[in-house]
Amino acid sequence: MFIICFDLEGVFTPEVWINVAKETEIDELKLTTRDISDYDALMKQRLKILKEHGITLKNIQDIISKMELLPGAREFLDWIRTITQVLILSDTFIEFGMPFMKKLGYPTLLCHDLEVDEKGMISNYRLRIRDMKRQTVIALKKMNYDVIAIGDSYNDTGMLSEAKHGILFRPPESVIKEFPQFPVVTGYSDLKNLISKYLET
Repeated sequence: MFIICFDLEGVFTPEVWINVAKETEIDELKLTTRDISDYDALMKQRLKILKEHGITLKNIQDIISKMELLPGAREFLDWIRTITQVLILSDTFIEFGMPFMKKLGYPTLLCHDLEVDEKGMISNYRLRIRDMKRQTVIALKKMNYDVIAIGDSYNDTGMLSEAKHGILFRPPESVIKEFPQFPVVTGYSDLKNLISKYLET
């Protein structure tokens, strides 16, 4: 039996931090896991920048509330959920992710959470578990699931490697070059075709 694990940002939604960078005009916040593979280093840098500029969780949530899904994302997810089980595995935070879940029809989202101080500033973050995406795929395999994993960034390559089938969806060139073993698709139609092929095997 198959289960499909998707990344969130870059697959179904735009990158939150890139939009925050645009809205706040802070270029340093444009860096994502497409650019920096060390997630802890990336998050510490982000929190430092937020503190320096006085940007609160509510400020970020206001930006997220105005963001739309990638074109075709809801229709694609609605289709895939009619034929197999789906999990969204993301290194985002529940405080960021839930507005998108509403727009996606409330699929299951596994992610991390934030610590917020009395002023509404993000003071820290809590990982659900280290290397959560890969560890989730390992756990699903122990439950005798065959896993298909789809992502776009460095932090997705662990789960792609553990899955029976790993797929890169609209990744940057640096990830394509570093992980040539994964097929690359650039649209939902091609992704649908490739998943359908895997489900038949």
